[in-house]
Amino acid sequence: MSKQTVTPVEPSLSHVAFIMDGNGRWAKKRGMPREYGHRFGVKAFREILDHCRKLELKTVTFYAFSTENWKRPEREVRALMHLMDQYFEECEKNMDAYDFRICFLGDRGVFDEKRRARMDALEQKSAHRTRTLNVALNYGGRAELVHACNCLIEQGARSVTEDDLAGALYTAHSGDPDLIIRTGGDLRISNFLLWQAAYAELYFTDVLWPDFTPECLDAAIADFYTRKRRYGGV
Repeated sequence: MSKQTVTPVEPSLSHVAFIMDGNGRWAKKRGMPREYGHRFGVKAFREILDHCRKLELKTVTFYAFSTENWKRPEREVRALMHLMDQYFEECEKNMDAYDFRICFLGDRGVFDEKRRARMDALEQKSAHRTRTLNVALNYGGRAELVHACNCLIEQGARSVTEDDLAGALYTAHSGDPDLIIRTGGDLRISNFLLWQAAYAELYFTDVLWPDFTPECLDAAIADFYTRKRRYGGV
């Protein structure tokens, strides 16, 4: 973790989202199986989340497991589910030290009853917090839009506004990201926050996620401050 004095972010930046890419390649470079990289990816997640707390960010969102990740080798998926269970346990044991409201984004129907119950309990126990940690699990941007439309149809909607749709998204409680950071070198958003990313600033880095440090995040934020956000204007 960074030992330097941390300056809180400026008001123009309240929500940062992360596409944590590169765990598998990080492990491969070291002659290790992909799941080895995911374990070190969790370590980076903890350090970055702690730095976000020190920066006093209002909302942070992490793309942890996508709807497409089920296509990965069974061994890797099992390892990811095990890491998820460990994270749940860690949150349960250290809830008093947590400074974020925890929210899980995505379709929970694929998870067993025990995992769904743990997600619900973590959300309820942390609901009083003023800052938000979104963890996207079994999440896909297209699936989210379909889910939002179906929710509105079930409510009797015959036509919808942009506000209606935004209010039916998984992120209705936290709004759109100001900055989306993708590690690992690929220049795409991979079905992540498709609606919410409309006017987000995108930051891509070749750094693989396990090597992404608080200093790397500071560099991304410094770059964000150099940009002029016009939202279609001049």
